[in-house]
Amino acid sequence: MKLTKDAIRREADETALVGGELLVFDELDSTNTYLKTHWELPDGTAVIADCQSAGRGRLSRTFLSPAGKGLYLSVLFRTPLPEDALLSLTALAGVAAARAIEDVSGLAVGIKWPNDLHLGGKKCAGILAERCVMGETSAAVVGIGINVSQTAEDFPGDLAETAVSLCAAGAEVDRAALAAALLRELDAVYARLRAGEQSAYLAEYRARCENVGREVRLLAADGTERRALVTGIDARYGLEVEIDGEREVIRTGEISLRPL
Repeated sequence: MKLTKDAIRREADETALVGGELLVFDELDSTNTYLKTHWELPDGTAVIADCQSAGRGRLSRTFLSPAGKGLYLSVLFRTPLPEDALLSLTALAGVAAARAIEDVSGLAVGIKWPNDLHLGGKKCAGILAERCVMGETSAAVVGIGINVSQTAEDFPGDLAETAVSLCAAGAEVDRAALAAALLRELDAVYARLRAGEQSAYLAEYRARCENVGREVRLLAADGTERRALVTGIDARYGLEVEIDGEREVIRTGEISLRPL
């Protein structure tokens, strides 16, 4: 069924800010790119596309966004944020998305630090937070892509082994209902962010994080790799690790949960 603004509005409660301005397109190159080039739009504007021709993830990766099979949504946050706040914003959006998915599907959602949502150890959603700067004014855009009804055949190559949709995990989900739930949860996140009250979300992120207590591979941008034991998540959503008896906090880069 085609995803429309009217269908989402029928499912949605009135939100205080996020989704107050809602734009729904049949196709965009990227919902994040749209908001980054139209960031004069009101605070809390949400953009949804039925498909993306150039969906993006972290580290310049592509996020596959076929028509009719996923939810691809971005929100503009105009509240001034510290320069290092994108990791926190990613984590908060992750908790919001996990709650929304569980609300409409009944599935149990975990988080792989820093930005992937998992079902049964496979990725069902990804998050990309980006900063927009114009002179002395800044804003942030948070994009969330959720696999809703893809089958294994929709994921090429190795993705078939690492990605999953809500449908493949056993839940038939209406995309309009999922979009409405996500807007509600993001609105709650934004209210807490503006109030400076994140403690409940930090606790939930820690509880959902699948990395804690596991040995992982830390992959640097230059291709080097280190083995580490994840010991926790710090107050700024950094990954606390132990490497050769030494403790570090990782705030950028990538980790692998595949067997060492």
